[in-house]
Amino acid sequence: MTLDASPSDSPLGKMSTGPNGYDPSILFVMPRANKRAELGLDQKALPFFGMDVWNAYEVSWLNLRGKPQVAILSIQVPADSPNIIESKSLKLYLNGLNQCRLAGSDAVLNLLQADLSAGFGAALQIRLTEASDFQNIAIGQLEGLLLDRLDVEMDHYDPSPSLLVTNTEQAPVEEKLVSHLLKTNCLVTGQPDWASIQIHYVGSQIQQEGLLKYLIGFRFHQEFHEQCVERIFMDISRQCRPQKLMVLARYTRRGGIDINPWRSNFSMAQQPSNIRLARQ
Repeated sequence: MTLDASPSDSPLGKMSTGPNGYDPSILFVMPRANKRAELGLDQKALPFFGMDVWNAYEVSWLNLRGKPQVAILSIQVPADSPNIIESKSLKLYLNGLNQCRLAGSDAVLNLLQADLSAGFGAALQIRLTEASDFQNIAIGQLEGLLLDRLDVEMDHYDPSPSLLVTNTEQAPVEEKLVSHLLKTNCLVTGQPDWASIQIHYVGSQIQQEGLLKYLIGFRFHQEFHEQCVERIFMDISRQCRPQKLMVLARYTRRGGIDINPWRSNFSMAQQPSNIRLARQ
């Protein structure tokens, strides 16, 4: 298992041969603290809690008779875990299970729990949805007022926190705002990452046109999914000073995996549903 390496050392953007078999050492681990320091965050005193919810759709192993089994893997990673795992290395690790004979889904879960908890450096919640339950998977949508209805004009595409302004003359509001126009880019390869985003806040009303333009401004920005969501959370927190804030992004799949970070400081916040969106 690779530790304390930079993203450029990861398998991203490089030719990769599939593992010959089960090999947890292929997992490429990176500390969260480095990017959080750029945002002025202390890993030991974060201003939010939350989860990164990973869904892996290309999971397969052999039963004891050699017959292939398939499932969808869901992983809930606490936002205060010290590490993230680079997603291509997770894909390669999961591919290494393809020819492993395992005594049922419980054996698979035990293996994944041990290896992935060690990589992320925290206890995880892991679930397998087997083929017999695929029919129960529903497509949903994010609740909230759609920002994309606004006919904004854009002349630059950089995240500009100065666009985030509030109306302090009116009473505080509680709103959920949604956009499907978030596009960010891989920190290493520059490849596009597409997402729908929900922002739930209590406080002075955020000017919606400026918020939409701010989100569109990430169109050329290069960071991993988790880092982009934390940047958005901190920019809104610092510029708009809401009493409470939650930011959720549901990204489309790359390499058979989608990553869905959410960050919140609502004291009684419920974890968002892991229901798939139309583009996922």
